[in-house]
Amino acid sequence: MNTRKLVIGAVLVIIGLPLVLVLIVVVSIHVLDRTNGAIISSGRERTYLLYVPRSYDRARPTPLVISMHGAAGWPAQQMNVSRWNRLADEQGFIVVYPAGSGVPKIWHVDRGAGLMRDVRFISALIDTLEAAYNIDPTRIYANGLSIGGGMAFVLSCTLSDRIAAVGMVAAAQSLPSSWCTDHRPVPMIAFHGTADPIVPYQGGPLGDPFSPVTVMFPPVRAWVASWAHRNRCRTNPVDSAVAADVTRREYPNCADHAAVVLYTIRGGGHSWPGGKPLPEWWVGPTSRSIDATAQMWAFFRAHQLLRN
Repeated sequence: MNTRKLVIGAVLVIIGLPLVLVLIVVVSIHVLDRTNGAIISSGRERTYLLYVPRSYDRARPTPLVISMHGAAGWPAQQMNVSRWNRLADEQGFIVVYPAGSGVPKIWHVDRGAGLMRDVRFISALIDTLEAAYNIDPTRIYANGLSIGGGMAFVLSCTLSDRIAAVGMVAAAQSLPSSWCTDHRPVPMIAFHGTADPIVPYQGGPLGDPFSPVTVMFPPVRAWVASWAHRNRCRTNPVDSAVAADVTRREYPNCADHAAVVLYTIRGGGHSWPGGKPLPEWWVGPTSRSIDATAQMWAFFRAHQLLRN
């Protein structure tokens, strides 16, 4: 139910537009929603957009980055917003942008059956790519925007034996931290703006005045602290200034070196810092003071999956 509410909040702005403009938006999404791969998972066709850099060498184990779109988004949109392909060319890793299910496309970050269908899809997608490419099984990373960040949290709890670290931007965390019963430490890096109009930094209801439903989000710092507790970090985080409008918070001495890091962007919106801006009238400003993708990759590179 929470996922449905999140989607309603994400698309109600569009519903309020004139019918002609709504039709233009729907057609545009249909045209832009291009994928280049599909698999059958849980009896349904699931699609994805795969990017393999020219430098890929079959003889060399290669990291895999899984990047998930927000509610009502699509794989090509997430590719353009995050700009992971640019770094993939420079650093030599493979990126895949899976598609959520339904119309509009969503990730089921709730307690319903859809959640495990999405988990099985991502697991099967990893299997498919490992069969086709020389994927390093110790360097598979998941990240996402908004509800895609919420799905990264879900994967950290359900596929912690496959996901080395996760990243999330303006994550829509509708599941409480207590939902996660897997206590294996998973490194996590997060980015969140203090002026996010959709997922409030201080916590509270879904920030959409048009929405007839309510989704409650926890305060961002409290939620990150709960992840630090999961990773058995010390409780005294260290804050440092990264830019005039960006503060970095890191929890020290985590179990298995599973670091927990939060970048707070003062005045930042529900957007990907350093990435392609989304409509500011809808999501707020996009910070240019920090490149979330570059910082995320540096974090990922420092963390490989520990095999027991």
